[in-house]
Amino acid sequence: MNKAGSKNRKNKKYRRERKDLMEILQGTRPEIDFETETALIDDQLLDSFDIISIVSEINDIFDISINVNDLLPENFNSADAILALIIRLQEE
Repeated sequence: MNKAGSKNRKNKKYRRERKDLMEILQGTRPEIDFETETALIDDQLLDSFDIISIVSEINDIFDISINVNDLLPENFNSADAILALIIRLQEE
């Protein structure tokens, strides 16, 4: 397979995973604009119960295991940061 085909598949997977993540986030806190917010934890927009719910759904939907060491503010301050965590854990 050529590089363009591989990159196209990765882009489709990324878009699908981002869509799934956004559904989880918006289902948890529909009043938050997850597309633009970059300080979900720092600004206390998500509380510990939200994080537990989000992590549980992410673990189930993406078939990964987010452990205690991953529960850092920088991993949950934005949708992009959460998605980066998901992708990293999928590749491990």
